[in-house]
This record gives sequence, structure tokens and C-alpha cells, in this order.
Amino acid sequence: MRAPARDGKTTLRARLGILAGFMTLLWLLEVADLLLFGGALDGKGIRPRAEVGLWGILFAPFLHAGFGHLLANSIPLLVLGWLVLLRSLRDFLWATVVVAILGGLGVWLFGRPATVHLGASGLIFGYLGYLFLRGFWERSVAAVSLALVAGALYGSALWGVLPGRANVSWEGHLFGFAGGAGAATVHRRRRSWLPMAV
Repeated sequence: MRAPARDGKTTLRARLGILAGFMTLLWLLEVADLLLFGGALDGKGIRPRAEVGLWGILFAPFLHAGFGHLLANSIPLLVLGWLVLLRSLRDFLWATVVVAILGGLGVWLFGRPATVHLGASGLIFGYLGYLFLRGFWERSVAAVSLALVAGALYGSALWGVLPGRANVSWEGHLFGFAGGAGAATVHRRRRSWLPMAV
């Protein structure tokens, strides 16, 4: 009986470590951008339809336009990232990669011209879309419960997928959400749930 408990704690600790490590990386990058690059990393985000802007698909989720921007993203990223991690590490990695690539590509193709899009908010909306659609497709008590928790906490944020303030990437929000929904749809036949293997 003790071995499974230890395994569960190890798995939980590993998942927490991954999420904490990811957040630490974001903050270290922002410190480095301020102290070493003078904010120049902000220009490495997604530049719609510019060839050089394709690299931003890889970099944009890790970069932020200052500590205020990063702070605003940190708590929802932690909360929604953790809700996805509750499913499994595999789900978290799958959703993260698909959201970053598909969401970033959507921004690159359809984003406003002469703009630079960066920040983890695309991932945040992607995790939200992933949790909603997993609940819809899977329809298990656990999946629906996580979708409801995510909706209760951040459902009102969905207004962010609509055009609003000029300095906010609603395109990143919209295509991030679509990427998360797409990732969940591809996985709609998977039934793994708690307790979950890494």
C-alpha cells in the first residue's frame, strides 16, 4: 500500500516541478530581457506574415512586454496549467505544443499587420479551450468537473477573444483557444483519468 502512495506523491511532485520550472523560466527570461537586452527580446514575438516573424511562433509564449504583463499572465497560467496537468503530463505537453504552434500560426496568418504578438496568454486561452472541449467530448464526471472549474474561474475571460484594446492580442487569445480546442478534439477518444500515469 505504501509504494503506490509514494509513486503518487512522486508524480504529483514531478508535475508541480514542471509547472514551477516553466514559470521560473518565464520570469528569468523577463529579468534577462530587462538587465541584459534592454527589452530587445520583445521584438522576437510573432510578426504577422513577415518571414522573420515565423520564429516568433516558438519564442512568443516565453516573452512578455514587461513585468506587469508577465504578472497578469502568471496566476491564470499556473491555475489552468495545473488543471491540465491533473489529467496527465502527456496531456499538458500535448496541449502546450499544439496550442503554441497552431495558435501562433493562426496569429502569424491572420494577425493585424505591423504588430508584434507575445506573451503566455495564448497558452492560457489554449488551456481553457482544451479543458472545455475535453469535458464536452469525454463527458466523464471528472472531465466535466474540470471544465466547470475552469469556466467558473476564467470563463469571463472569453470576451478576450474579441477585438478590444489596441495593445492586447485578441488574435493570440482567439487562436490559442482554437488550438486548445483542436488539441482536445484530436484526443477525444482518450479516456485516461485520475490516477494518471506520467
